[in-house]
Amino acid sequence: MDDVTRRKVLGLLGLGARARTVVSGVDLVRSAATRGRLALVVMGSDVSRHSRAKVVPLLTAKNIECIEGPTRAELGAAIGKSETAAVGVVDAALANGIRAAMGGAR
Repeated sequence: MDDVTRRKVLGLLGLGARARTVVSGVDLVRSAATRGRLALVVMGSDVSRHSRAKVVPLLTAKNIECIEGPTRAELGAAIGKSETAAVGVVDAALANGIRAAMGGAR
């Protein structure tokens, strides 16, 4: 992911955090995925194998797209936390905006 795309994605996630349309952390992402509330998940590029194993199989089973993005520290800073492994996007329009921002980086 190039720097411009990274900044766009982080900015959109910050907007989602202020609008309360994202959930953060492995447990909250798993819970929202189980309830069918997620449109997209952005996972940190430096997430541990254990955390990834807790989330990815569920996302795959629920057919929820998972994008590997910035680091845990960058994700956390974007949403006002110290760091977070995964950010789940609840709002479909925000998810589409993130996908559009990622369009050139895939």
